[in-house]
Amino acid sequence: MPLNRRDFVARSAVTAAGAALAGGLPMVTATEAAAAPAEQRGREKKKQTFTVMGTTDLHGRVLNWDYFTDAEYDDKAHNDVGLAKIATLVKQIRAEKGCERTLLIDAGDTIQGTQLAYYYARVEPITGKRAPKHPMAVAMNALKYDAAALGNHEFNYGIPLLRAFERQLDFPLLGANALDAKNERPAFPPYVIKELHLGHGRALRVGILGLTNPGIAIWDKANVAGQMVFPGIVEQARKYVPRLRSAGAEVVVVAAHTGADEPSSWGDQLPWGENVAAELAAAVPGIDAVLVGHAHKEIPQRLVTNRETGKTVVLSEPLAWGQRLTCFDFEVEFERGRWNVTSVTSRVLNSNTVPEDKEVVRLIDAQHKKTVAYVNQVIGTCKSELSIAEARFKDVPIIDLIGRVQVDTVKAALVGTSYAALPVLAQAAPFNRTAVIPAGTVKLRDAAGLYIYENTLEARVLTGAQIKDYLEYSAKYFAQLAPGDAVNLDTLTNQANTPDYNFDSVYGVSYDIDLTKPVGSRIVGLTFEGAPVDPAAQFVLAVNNYRANGGGNFPHVAKATVAWSNSEEIRNTMITWVKAKGVIDPAEFGGGTWRLVRNGVPLF
Repeated sequence: MPLNRRDFVARSAVTAAGAALAGGLPMVTATEAAAAPAEQRGREKKKQTFTVMGTTDLHGRVLNWDYFTDAEYDDKAHNDVGLAKIATLVKQIRAEKGCERTLLIDAGDTIQGTQLAYYYARVEPITGKRAPKHPMAVAMNALKYDAAALGNHEFNYGIPLLRAFERQLDFPLLGANALDAKNERPAFPPYVIKELHLGHGRALRVGILGLTNPGIAIWDKANVAGQMVFPGIVEQARKYVPRLRSAGAEVVVVAAHTGADEPSSWGDQLPWGENVAAELAAAVPGIDAVLVGHAHKEIPQRLVTNRETGKTVVLSEPLAWGQRLTCFDFEVEFERGRWNVTSVTSRVLNSNTVPEDKEVVRLIDAQHKKTVAYVNQVIGTCKSELSIAEARFKDVPIIDLIGRVQVDTVKAALVGTSYAALPVLAQAAPFNRTAVIPAGTVKLRDAAGLYIYENTLEARVLTGAQIKDYLEYSAKYFAQLAPGDAVNLDTLTNQANTPDYNFDSVYGVSYDIDLTKPVGSRIVGLTFEGAPVDPAAQFVLAVNNYRANGGGNFPHVAKATVAWSNSEEIRNTMITWVKAKGVIDPAEFGGGTWRLVRNGVPLF
């Protein structure tokens, strides 16, 4: 590795000191040094620099590839994704700064999100004898990560698979607030301390604290209940930052799977916040920088003042999927036997400015090809193209397909039970704005691209009144419009910071959403099989486990009676349904669920 100028000066100083000890240069005694003028002693303070690089929310992306379209990834901004791109940036920073002056960390959500990750969780899992290595472990080990925090999606496939992934890593998975439910002791290492040799003074000790999201207790309840608990991020940081300092950490960086300050998605279901990175920095003294995650936003640099110390803490979040790399650039000074931070700044680097690292591509090539073959299996045909493009503001058949599959599956499961006579409805949401099921041949990746999450299916018993409340809550997604207002599709949806995946329609009933009315009073003409829905009537609602466990904070469903539940991913249920049918015919299930209106006049 070629020396940069700073390395050369530092190493030359060490060489000169060695020559003095050998008698080649005059020695300066401790007494003489103490007697030197204050100005000269001030010059003896040595400032050095180092960089902590960070990624977050990689979601199974190693290559710049979209397994749902079977093509190179691209979006409107022409961003690129993947660890192979990040590897090139990391190598550039290490070459510029020197390997001994850099660390690389991650803020979680690593092993879920692509068909590549799914394949090695479900099709050819990394658990068991002669198990393959997870492609994310292969890539992250190749990049020589120093530590990674747990994300909530790490728990999607269950704790045994997460433990298998952990064993394959050459670095620790950190989770100071992921505790064993039986004794409330850390189930994962809370932190790690790394030493950096900066060429002056003794090694600098950098503490890395990992914190994950308390929402795991809701979102992955089936996988963690009775095994792990997840207390608040700020609360656990108050406990562990002082411990890190007491253990000798002169710099503390937190990798936290939490957004900066967005509202929590779970209402009052938990006493802790979902997105609390800014509060973490403001409330807990002793933190120098926070690598933010979870929110899938880009924050090059945000400065937060700690309320107790008045010190500035730097926050940064690189854009998800390996689109950006955060760099925290530190300046430190060695004085009186210890290192002190004199400045911190942060920036993000864009991965679309560099090529993929050839070594990472080579390491992952065989697993990539195996996954491509898997997703290109033919599972059936479709009579006409189904697109999700207008699903945010129109009832479209591709969303009704999700509802129909869930209704058919739950009806079959309830045969012979006490719930068999109840009508079955189904919840669905637009998860992927680019999903298309083509006319003609349908491949596995087409169905997988429609349902991109590893949700499983449940059935809950709700009344007609509760179904209406559920729909009213979902309708907050839309802006309020007066009868003559122009319709702007860019501002019509996603109101109150509601993501697309929290805009539910309910298949099996029909209704209007009147946008002239305020939130809470928008559902008009709710009918089932042509008749008004009786508020006291009972229905079985097919929902995904995220929603059933309280994700999105929809009313009633989390506390409703469970009629049935299943451990099979809804994505696989859809694939099985298409295979059994052979042909997808939108005429059998599309249309007639909902529409947007203004005083009864359709918006479209």
